Amino acid sequence: MAALTYSDAVREALQRLRGVGFEHGGSFVNHAPMAAEALAHMGYADEVPGWVDHNLRGREYHDAPGRRWHIDPGDAGDWRGALGNFSRVADWTALFERELAGAPWTEVLARWWPRLLPGMSGMLTHGVIRTAHAVRAVAAAGTENRLQLAELAQGLGYWAARHSTGGVTVAGEPSPVLPDGDDGREPVVRALDDLVAEYSGIYATVAQRHPIPLIHAVTGPAAVRLVVPHLPEAQRLPSYRVARAVSRTMLDWFHATPRPSAPLPQAPDVAEVFARAAEIGDEHTIKLAEVAARHEAIAPDPRHAAAAQVANEGIGRFYR
Repeated sequence: MAALTYSDAVREALQRLRGVGFEHGGSFVNHAPMAAEALAHMGYADEVPGWVDHNLRGREYHDAPGRRWHIDPGDAGDWRGALGNFSRVADWTALFERELAGAPWTEVLARWWPRLLPGMSGMLTHGVIRTAHAVRAVAAAGTENRLQLAELAQGLGYWAARHSTGGVTVAGEPSPVLPDGDDGREPVVRALDDLVAEYSGIYATVAQRHPIPLIHAVTGPAAVRLVVPHLPEAQRLPSYRVARAVSRTMLDWFHATPRPSAPLPQAPDVAEVFARAAEIGDEHTIKLAEVAARHEAIAPDPRHAAAAQVANEGIGRFYR
C-alpha cells in the first residue's frame, strides 16, 4: 500500500473527526485535529489513522450544544454578545461556515482575527492553536479544501465560543522594541520566534506542579507565528503583543517563576525528540515537539528541544 501524503492523512483524519465534540471529560479540549495535522506535517502521515483510532477509543467526547439562533456578523452588538458563550459554539461554527463559503479564507481570517485576538487566552489558547493548525492545512490544500475549511470554521468557532481575556491586558504597555536581523524575517516574525524560544527555555527550567498547563505558553505564541504570514501587516504587531502578554500571564496563573540562570536539561536533536513524542502518543507531546522542530528549522536554539524533551519525560510517565 502506498504511503499516505500529508494531504491524504489530514483529509482522512478531518473526515473522521468532523462530528466529534469540541471537548471531553471535565471540559478538556479536543486536540485530535491539531495533533493529527502535526503528525502529518512532520512526515508521520502513515501513523495518523492509527493515532486517530486510539484517540477515539480513549476519549469520551461531549456532544456539542446544538444550534440556538443565527449570529449576525454585521451586527456588532449581536456577535459581541455571543463571544465566550460556549452554548453558542454551534452558532459560531455555522457563522464561520457561511463566511468561508462566501469569501476567500484569508479575507475571513483578516476580518475576524482582530475581533477574536483579545480572547486568545480562553481555554489556554486552544482556540487560536486549533485555528492555526487549520490555517496550515487550508493553505496546503489548494482547491480540494472542503474539509480543511470546515476545520477552520470549527477552530474559529471554538475560539469565539471560549473567548476570554482571562485578566490579560495589553493596553498601556509600551510598544515593544522589535529585534533586527538580516535573515529575511520581518521584525514581528522574529519577535514571535524569540518569544517561542524564550518560553521554551522557561518551560524547560521552571518548577512545575504538572507538565501540561505551561506548555501553552509556548504553543500559543507558536500558533500566532504560524498564522501571522497570512494576516495583513497592520495586524501582526498587535498579534505579537497579545501573544507576549498571554504567555507572561500564564506564569502567574501557574505560579511559575522563571530561573534565568538554570542550566538547560540535555536533549537529543529535535527529530529524535519528535519521534519519542509520537511514540508516547499524547496530544501535548506531539504538538510541543512539532513546535520545537518547526522553530529549530527557522532559528536554531537549544531551548526548543529542551522544552519538548522535558514534556516527553514528564508526560511520558503517565503512559508507562
